[in-house]
Amino acid sequence: MRGFSSGSTTPPSCWVYFASYFRTLLDDIISAIEFDKSGGHLATGDRGGRVVLFEKTDARDQRTRKELEKTDHSVLRHPEYRYSTEFQSHEPEFDFLKSLEIEEKINKIKWCHTVNGAQFLLSTNDKTIKSWKVTEKKTKQLSNLNVAPEIRGNRSVISINLADDLNSFGPRPNPTSFSIGSDFRFPPGGIPALRLPSVSINETTLVARCRKVYCNAHAYHINSISTNSDCETYISADDLRINLWNLEVSDQSFNIVDLKPVNMEDLTEVITSAEFHPTHCNLLAYSSSKGSIRLIDMRQSALCDRHTKLFMDVEPAGNRSFLTEIIASISDIKFSRNGRYILSRDYMTLKLWDLNMEASPVATLKVHEYLRPKLYDLYENDSIFDKFECCLNGDGTRAATGSYSNLFRVFETTSGSDEASILEASKSPNRRNATQSSRCGNRLVNFARGRRDTRRGGNEMVGAENGVYDFTSELLHLAWNPAANLIACAASNSLYMYFA
Repeated sequence: MRGFSSGSTTPPSCWVYFASYFRTLLDDIISAIEFDKSGGHLATGDRGGRVVLFEKTDARDQRTRKELEKTDHSVLRHPEYRYSTEFQSHEPEFDFLKSLEIEEKINKIKWCHTVNGAQFLLSTNDKTIKSWKVTEKKTKQLSNLNVAPEIRGNRSVISINLADDLNSFGPRPNPTSFSIGSDFRFPPGGIPALRLPSVSINETTLVARCRKVYCNAHAYHINSISTNSDCETYISADDLRINLWNLEVSDQSFNIVDLKPVNMEDLTEVITSAEFHPTHCNLLAYSSSKGSIRLIDMRQSALCDRHTKLFMDVEPAGNRSFLTEIIASISDIKFSRNGRYILSRDYMTLKLWDLNMEASPVATLKVHEYLRPKLYDLYENDSIFDKFECCLNGDGTRAATGSYSNLFRVFETTSGSDEASILEASKSPNRRNATQSSRCGNRLVNFARGRRDTRRGGNEMVGAENGVYDFTSELLHLAWNPAANLIACAASNSLYMYFA
């Protein structure tokens, strides 16, 4: 923003207002999306440090009996979600020792196991992880407070005042020295205006309460958190270390992976993502900027400096360039629900790995192959460093990931083909196939009927139908409902849901 000159006629307050308004728009950009294991709840986090919760509703319960009788039950209804609650998870902080500002942006959200009907979740920014408990709270209200209503027609009118009734029995006493004389007698039947208050429950609301704060354990920015299947522990990962936490202990963690060398000049790779195995509590995987995925077993040693398995697809020597390592960096990994496969996302491709086969991925799905001639331009404008997430459906047969111009691609992992359905996250989505004959596209044709759950406005795609992509509107975050064929994706400050 240009400085305010003395010869300008625009008052400085306008610049301050514009800067404040621009920051508000940035704070609304969604930075994390996560379904719980049942698919009944959805959480989103934004750059302003807020967490917004949605819950699944059964639309059939809201219809009358006549509407149900007219309904064609052969047509499957898609899940619907409604806004539940929101709360401020993180605030901006400042590290005075390092002179570093810690922004409030939510990097990751993870749901924990449910206890006695209460929902638990973890949220983190760059340095601090917080545990939240979300419970239902019934709001109570007192009614009929010391008044006697007089019914006139269909209206209830307060006609008698308690003070007037007391004045009829003598002079009004001093409030500071209230006393009743010995000759005071209650009239027969008592005072009509004096009533006992009654309590009525109006509605039920969700209230979030911070249970634990896990801080001062990471020297670098936290990029991943993952809960364990034992429902007692979780991991947090930054660029060089992975820490193991107990959910009930906030002042102590155990370092299980440490890539920091003695001399930082010898550093060759950093950790980009980490996740626990969905069923085996002793296994976890983490990816690196070199394009490798390491599977480690925590039973081998306290410091897991040796991996059990290594998954890495090496680029042929003839195709390497100085951009090869940048585009090979893995931005996200996800286990399949049964724990048999790992889905990884680098800048150019999606890769599906079988835990029993380390030699090569079982499927390589091309996402940004059309951008290969433009890699040098993408390096100049820093778009090549964008971190796209990936997700698998419940049975692991389909995978999805984001792209530019608010587009995301849905692949079929079992067909052995890299054909995809390309969908747009907008109010009126347009479906396009990567090729003319796309099996995956034909099966997911109903994904084009997008339902939108949104609190704010959205960005539209610019010129993608002509092969021109808008690199400023990237779709980085998306999640697949584990129990339904539904994808939630974030385009700037809007949340969209697509179903099939």
